[in-house]
Amino acid sequence: MSAQPPALKRSLGVLHLWGLAVGMVISGDYFGWNLGLSHGGPFGMVIATLAVTVLYVCFIFSYTELAAAIPHSGGPSAFARRGFGPRGALVAGSATLIEFLFAPPAIARAVGAYVHFRVPQLSVNVVSVLAFVVFGAINAMGVSLAASLELIITALAVFELGLFFVLTAPHVSMQTLSAQPLLPEGWGGVFAAVPFAIWFYLGLEGAAMSAEEVIEPKKTIPRGFLAAIVTLVSLALGVLVCTSGVMPWRELVLDDSPLPKVLARVLSRTHPMTHLMVYLGLLGLLASFHGIILGCSRQIFSLARDNVLPPIFAQLHATRRTPVPALALSCAIGIAATLSGKTDALITMSVLGALVVYGTSMAAALKLRRSEPELERPFRAPLHPVLPVTAIVLSTVAFASVAWSARGVTLLFVSVMTAFVLLFQRRIASVTAPEPGRSP
Repeated sequence: MSAQPPALKRSLGVLHLWGLAVGMVISGDYFGWNLGLSHGGPFGMVIATLAVTVLYVCFIFSYTELAAAIPHSGGPSAFARRGFGPRGALVAGSATLIEFLFAPPAIARAVGAYVHFRVPQLSVNVVSVLAFVVFGAINAMGVSLAASLELIITALAVFELGLFFVLTAPHVSMQTLSAQPLLPEGWGGVFAAVPFAIWFYLGLEGAAMSAEEVIEPKKTIPRGFLAAIVTLVSLALGVLVCTSGVMPWRELVLDDSPLPKVLARVLSRTHPMTHLMVYLGLLGLLASFHGIILGCSRQIFSLARDNVLPPIFAQLHATRRTPVPALALSCAIGIAATLSGKTDALITMSVLGALVVYGTSMAAALKLRRSEPELERPFRAPLHPVLPVTAIVLSTVAFASVAWSARGVTLLFVSVMTAFVLLFQRRIASVTAPEPGRSP
C-alpha cells in the first residue's frame, strides 16, 4: 500500500481565515497605493480603484467556489491542475510563487525603512533580514500560533484604520478631491494608476493556501473569504477618500507614510493619536508580511508534494506539522531579494504574478463548470459565467497596464516564468499524485 501524502493539521476557523485574508492585503492600505496619485490624481485613482474593485469582487466569488470545492494547500495551482492538468498547475503555481516570493521582500524593506527612520542605528537591510528570521520561526512553530498572531495583528490594524476614518472623515473636502487638473496625465494616467490600485487587494487569494488547515472548509472558506472582501473594499475606498480628500495629492506622493501625514494635518504631529497611527501602522505591514510568508510556504509545500518541486520541500515537522523546509526556502529567497534593494521591481513582479493567477484561476472556474458539473460545490458563485469572464478581461487589461509602464520588469517576469517551465518540465511528466479533490 502506498504511503499517505503528508497532511497539514486542521485548526483554523472563520475568524482565522478572515484574519489571514485581510492581513495578507492590509499593508496596501498603508503605503504603495498613494504613488498612483501622481499619474491619475484623486479622480483618476478613484476610477482605477473602482475598476480594480470590480475585478476583485468578480474574482473572489468564483475563487471562493473553487476553494470550497477543492480545499487544497496549492490554491491556484490545485485549481489549474484540476482543470487543465499538470502543465496548468505549473503555470499557475509558478505565477503564485512569483507573487508570494517577491511581495514579502518589498514589505520587509518598508518595515526596515520604517524602523530605521526611528532607530537610525538599525539599517534597513538588518531589520528586513531579522523580520524574515523572526516571522519564519513563528510560522514554523505551528499554524495555530501563526494564524492567531495574524488575527490579532490584523484586528489591530483594522481598528487603527477605523479610528483614522473617524478622525479624518469630517475634514474631507470635495474641492480637494476634485483638484484640477482632474486627470494630470489624461486617461493614460488612469491606465498607469491601475497597478497601484491593485496594491489595495494584492494577496487576497493567498488565504486559499491554508484550506487544508481549515476546520470544516465547506462552511469556513465561503464565510471567511466573503467577510474579507467586504472588509477590504470598505477599507480601500475609505483610505482613498479620507486621505486624498483631506490633503492635496501632490503631498501624498512624496513618501510611503500617507496616513500619518494626513492625521498630522488634521490634528498635529505631536498629537497622541498621530503617534498611535505611526506605531500601529507598523502592524499593518507586519500582518501582510507574516500572512504572505505563510501562504508562500504552503504553495512550495503543495508543489513539492505533487512532485513539481523537489520532495524535500514537502516534509513536515514531526510534531508541529508545519512545512519547515518550505518555510526555510521561502525565507531564504526572500532575504536574497530583499538585499537587492529593488523595492519597485519587487512590487511589480508580485503584481504580474498575481494577475496571471487571477486569469488561470478564473479559466479553471469556467472549465470545471463545464467538465465537472457533478463536482460538489458548497458555494456556487452567482452570475456565472459573467463574473469569471469579467475578472479575466479586467486582469488582462491590468496586466497590459503594468507591462506598458514597466517593460523591463515584465521581461524579467516572463523570463522567470519560462525558466520555471524549462526547469520542471521533466518533473511534470512524472507527476503521480492524484488530482486535487480526487482519490488516488
